[in-house]
Amino acid sequence: MHGKGTMTLAVAAALGLPLTAGAQTQDELKALREQVKQLDKRVQDAETTAQQAAVQASSRPASESVMNPAVSLILNGIYSNLSQDPNTYKINGFVPSNGDVAPPPRGLSLGESELAIAANVDHIFRGTGIFSVSPENQIEVEEAYIQTLALSYGFTIKAGRFFSAVGYQNQIHAHAWDFTDAPLVMKAFLGNQLSDDGIQLKWVAPTPFYFDLGAEAGRGKSFPAGPDGGRNKNGVSSGNFFTHFGGDFGTGTAWQLGASYLTTSPQGRVYDDVDSTGTLVTNSFTGTTRLWVLDGILKWAPNYNPTETYFKLQGEYFRRKENGDLTFDTAGAVGTQTGSYSSAQSGGYLQGVYQFVPMWRAGYRYDRLDAGTTSIGLVGSGALTAADFPVLAKYNPTRQTVMVDWSPSEFSRVRLQYAQDKARSDATDNQVFLQYIVSLGAHGAHKF
Repeated sequence: MHGKGTMTLAVAAALGLPLTAGAQTQDELKALREQVKQLDKRVQDAETTAQQAAVQASSRPASESVMNPAVSLILNGIYSNLSQDPNTYKINGFVPSNGDVAPPPRGLSLGESELAIAANVDHIFRGTGIFSVSPENQIEVEEAYIQTLALSYGFTIKAGRFFSAVGYQNQIHAHAWDFTDAPLVMKAFLGNQLSDDGIQLKWVAPTPFYFDLGAEAGRGKSFPAGPDGGRNKNGVSSGNFFTHFGGDFGTGTAWQLGASYLTTSPQGRVYDDVDSTGTLVTNSFTGTTRLWVLDGILKWAPNYNPTETYFKLQGEYFRRKENGDLTFDTAGAVGTQTGSYSSAQSGGYLQGVYQFVPMWRAGYRYDRLDAGTTSIGLVGSGALTAADFPVLAKYNPTRQTVMVDWSPSEFSRVRLQYAQDKARSDATDNQVFLQYIVSLGAHGAHKF
């Protein structure tokens, strides 16, 4: 306070205020003290404003400001050569998610483009909007959320629409994936990628190694909950709890392990199938879905420089249990019937990517799903037969993928990928993709 008072007196002197003999009466002295008091308050307000501006500036990338947000555009194009018709793609043994799980169309096509806008709103909030443009010229809000910047004790709150922190790769945008498409487990259990409207609370511990805990509450607008959870209600329809921990071995090797638990209660989640006579029917599931995920990633860069040689190993294991009622032929074309349904299914993938020289990488991924055990009450009671639910017939899909890509800079990549996809029980799909990805404008750092 003494320092601030000295500063105030110096400023008062500079302004020509009478600080000495000029203040000879009690009234003049009282007026002078009031002026100094007001001036001291102005100095404190100015210091507070400067501190807030410094906090805001320190957390904002140098290339952006409130009036000039960071804007980026991702362009993605692909050539596909497929031995099977992508319009008939399905993952046998698993309830269809109705998500965007099929390969891209045959031939040349424009992939999903992405426009991102982000900036710090003030010293409290940061806003991010990411919009995707499909090849069919449909615009979709991929992510649109606010995030806190100044909470204490390592807490962060995110609210809006965002990719759920279930597993590892679900949080990463497709253009930053190491392969052209998502692993089979994400297609079967998350409908390719889970985005929801909700709120996330995350805490990062003040430890020498990385450790976080988090929870999400969501609307349940998409699979596995179904469209808006199939309900019209207040509150939330899905929840996710997650944790990650990791560190650095000190030899250019970094690692991270994670676990998450997603629970939701779909109401009337529909999917299409055919019955034993080949008639198209629409079935629906109402009940509970619980999904456990374990994930891990290991990165090795001997020279601590990822632009040179490095290796990355990544894997995830999913296990899902569903219990409830399965309604056959909701439209009544053949005859609506409802019975119990339960399943316990799992799957996972393991992939490795090696950058053997600067700008060139090669990778391999192995996917496997386990249909586990499925109990259909309508079949057990004899009301219907297993042939009336062909897509749920027990089958364990697999896929093997290899790729090589070239990245002349951090803003562009060209990838050649081949996959032997056995998601269908009756056919193997040999897939060849030639893809380009370019980034225009400022783009934020990707997840570890």
